[in-house]
Amino acid sequence: MSNFTNDTSIYIAISQAIQGEGARILSSGEVSAIVGYAAARRQGSAQPIVISAAADAEKLIFTPSCVNNLAVYLTKAKKEIPKSGKIAIVVKGCDLKALAGLMGESQFKREELYLIGVPCPGVLGSTFNPGVELTTESIAPKCRECDAQLPQGCDFVPPGQPAAIELEKKYAAEIARLEALTPAERWAYWKEQFSKCIKCYACRQVCPFCFCEQCLCDRNKPQMVETTPRPAGNTAWHLVRAMHLAGRCAGCAECERVCPMEIPLNLLNRKMAKELKELYDYEAGFDVQNKGPLNSYTEQDEQSFIK
Repeated sequence: MSNFTNDTSIYIAISQAIQGEGARILSSGEVSAIVGYAAARRQGSAQPIVISAAADAEKLIFTPSCVNNLAVYLTKAKKEIPKSGKIAIVVKGCDLKALAGLMGESQFKREELYLIGVPCPGVLGSTFNPGVELTTESIAPKCRECDAQLPQGCDFVPPGQPAAIELEKKYAAEIARLEALTPAERWAYWKEQFSKCIKCYACRQVCPFCFCEQCLCDRNKPQMVETTPRPAGNTAWHLVRAMHLAGRCAGCAECERVCPMEIPLNLLNRKMAKELKELYDYEAGFDVQNKGPLNSYTEQDEQSFIK
């Protein structure tokens, strides 16, 4: 399949706009720090960066290698971020959905943030070869069905509109394939996937919604989930995690990207999102919502599951 964009000027223009705005808001004192992306040592690759000096704004970039969801820096790494003043953060559309969810859970307030939105044409599915062009083959699967290329409600968005490209929705196709199987066949599929898990917890560490100081699954008195990488513990861990993210997951797919065993974790998350949309007409978005369908109740809720 051919490239849908090989125009590097798009990324150069976005990077220059972010650099200019970053220098302005740091110089004026409007923010105390910016969480963004910078070039890494490997040519073509990118890494998260936190800057607090206007002179460092020239380090800020946006390229197809900017895959990280930087929202995690406002939850897990918040102790490393300056506490004085407003914090700016560079966000793609899926990242902004995560921030909206976190604000709904009172992890921080909108007035504490300065949002720099990116008109995102998509990012790479793999960064093993970061210099590769963004094509219909190399684009991340999550980007194939993204409905949030242009973040809404940000304080600053570089000019430009990502090209609307129709691509095959791989998650939707795989969900449809699994739904056509018998319950026993679906269970066999997921048992095989979960059996690969080595309990490294990379999925948990990269998820902005896993912000508890001590995870329930780490407790041993009482032990809620077996911590060794064995079938029962693996299945319990991934099902607990999927339910914990239901109605919260923004679809950034960071969990799936970092999994060393290539377990299709975002496939499970997308299936849960599909169920919540069909049952409750609820989905993660740009609007801050205080309660999701699994932590609220109305008399009109579906009750057919009660026997």
